Amino acid sequence: MSKGTFKKVGKSSKTLYGPRAMLVCGFSPREQKALLEFLEAIRIAGLPVVFATDTDGKSLLKTLLARPDQSGKDQICSLDRAIILSGITEKELQHTLSAYRGSGLPRPLWATLTPHSEAWCLSDLLEELKKEREAMEKKQP
Repeated sequence: MSKGTFKKVGKSSKTLYGPRAMLVCGFSPREQKALLEFLEAIRIAGLPVVFATDTDGKSLLKTLLARPDQSGKDQICSLDRAIILSGITEKELQHTLSAYRGSGLPRPLWATLTPHSEAWCLSDLLEELKKEREAMEKKQP
C-alpha cells in the first residue's frame, strides 16, 4: 500500500471523487440513528448512508459504497469508528465536518474516497487512518 498525499479541500461546489454516499463504521445502532437524524438536521440531501458490519473488513471500499442506502443499519459493528464520504461537494464536506464537531456524536476517523483508496479493503483504510490520526496528534503541542 502506498501513501497518498493530503490535498486541502476548498468550499466550492466541486464534487469529490466517487459515487454519492457515506460509509459508516463502528457506530452502535443507537449512534446510527443519531447520525441519520444529524444528517437530516443539516440537510445533506440525497446522501445514501451505508453501515459497515463486522464481516466487511476485507470488502473493497468501492463495493461497500455501491450498496443500497441504509444497508447494514441496526447491526453491531466492532470495526473502528469511521466515516468515509464519497461524491459530495467540497461545500457539503466542510458543512458536515463543521456541524459534526458540535453534534455530540462520538469522534470518528474521517476520510474521503479517492481513485487510489477505492481499491483498498476497509480494514486497510481504517489502519491507515488510525496511523494518520496518531501522527497528527503527536505533532500537536
